[in-house]
Amino acid sequence: MSTRRRAREIVLQLLYEDDLNPEQDPQVADRFLVSRMLGNRPLVEFARTLLAGILKNRREIDKAISSNAMNWSLRRMAAIDRNVLRLSAFEIMKTETPGRVAINEAVELAKRYGDRQSGQFVNGILDRILHAQTEAPTEDAEDERAVAATSVSGQ
Repeated sequence: MSTRRRAREIVLQLLYEDDLNPEQDPQVADRFLVSRMLGNRPLVEFARTLLAGILKNRREIDKAISSNAMNWSLRRMAAIDRNVLRLSAFEIMKTETPGRVAINEAVELAKRYGDRQSGQFVNGILDRILHAQTEAPTEDAEDERAVAATSVSGQ
């Protein structure tokens, strides 16, 4: 198992716990993370970044999942599937992780911890999120188009 995959696995466990017990002590969660990563500093930081980013952006992530989950509400999803989706959607939306890598990692986690259909379910929703991300114009792209239009009209 790749070491980053192991970090994602630990983050998934913490997300699952937070989902079922939102009153958990963040320090206990951090101690669990450090112990499970055997103190490997780069992996601990990677996992901390994922966990903090997901918790900070949960509302936006949940909105993206909900809008791309045909006929499924977040509450109806299995807790494992919901948190695998949160983990991967965060990576797709907010990190430099290539979208296909994030999806492949999520499918593996869903297959390992979810039920028989979890891999396909997670793959379908994340694929729609990835396509929505790549189709949505970014602010930088809009700025570049505006600059290009200005320079063409100014000639």
